[in-house]
Amino acid sequence: MKKKISGPHFPEVIVRPVRSYREMGIFIDIPWSIYADDPMWVPPLRLERRLHFSRFNPFFKHGKWQAWIAYRDDQPVGRISAQIDQLHRERYGGHTGHFGLFECIDDKEVSAALFQMAEAWLGAEQTRHVTGPFNLSINQECGILVDGFDKPPVVMMPHSRRWYGRLLEEQGYQQAKDLLAYWIELDFKVPRLMDALIGKFADQVHLRTLRRDKFNEELEVLRDIFNDAWSENWGFVPFTQAEFAELGASLRLLVPDDCIQIAEVDGVPAAFMVALPNLNEIFAELNGHLFPFGWTRLVRIRSRGGVRTGRIPLMGVRRRFHNTPLGMALAFMVIDAPRELGRVMGVKAMELSWILEDNKPMRAILDSLGCREYKRYRIYQKML
Repeated sequence: MKKKISGPHFPEVIVRPVRSYREMGIFIDIPWSIYADDPMWVPPLRLERRLHFSRFNPFFKHGKWQAWIAYRDDQPVGRISAQIDQLHRERYGGHTGHFGLFECIDDKEVSAALFQMAEAWLGAEQTRHVTGPFNLSINQECGILVDGFDKPPVVMMPHSRRWYGRLLEEQGYQQAKDLLAYWIELDFKVPRLMDALIGKFADQVHLRTLRRDKFNEELEVLRDIFNDAWSENWGFVPFTQAEFAELGASLRLLVPDDCIQIAEVDGVPAAFMVALPNLNEIFAELNGHLFPFGWTRLVRIRSRGGVRTGRIPLMGVRRRFHNTPLGMALAFMVIDAPRELGRVMGVKAMELSWILEDNKPMRAILDSLGCREYKRYRIYQKML
């Protein structure tokens, strides 16, 4: 006789925790059925997902989690995770917790079962304020897509089914914050203000590329600027050295030096920008499998290009320059740098993401460049 596992039960719905290697494989594979008829979805690499959910993920040095799968008639029909991030609790109080990795068929009973299980786990961890989705933290993929379903996601950005927002709201979740993605063609015309500010501070600011012979030191420079620049933003959690080192390993392999720009003021690093080739153009053709030949295409990108779009996932200007003419000039200088990506790799257009909806200074800069908001993601919240 099959033993029933304790959990919320609705008609034909059972939620089970992920405890084994096999169950993790089922958890990873669920999106393939959820998005089977969605041509915009880009399959992740299964190997990368395995590593992301393994003990080697540096998030687990300061976070803990549990994952669940919802079954109906023994068929997986949804999934969810719940996380506690100690770094988040140190900044925002010991009552915070998160959910993430939510995927579900369009079914209120299935989503209710999943959220009831996640919330029970979070409640046992003294959580009162839940936010999400974070996969697994705010420094990784986050948000539910609520606008922009007609375009595929770029690298390291999520995609969602149209019904996800409704399912969350049916479980009592409300909007906490919207995150915006902007799109720009790299042949944009430099606005007069941008040209004037760059010219005004040209003697004071030096823009350079990453020094690969001092790679680890350069990573710490980028991490320090980012943690300072973003420290007052909503939901900010600092990158740890281990987390940024893991990101750096990917940058080192796939990103040309020209795609990492550092702006120095009087010789001191003050701003930076990282641009990535949009690997989703390749992932879309691999169906989750890196082998036997997918890895050669990824490595080839660094030297020969092979994609036509990109993304700026990381950018920052030190806080002491915020709301100053020099700070605006620094932002213009590093934002202008992606045009080099077009020359180096043949990239024609780029996503800048994500931008907080209430970050009016940055949004004004992007508007002046002719960027257009084309996707909107939502972070939800609920009090338990």
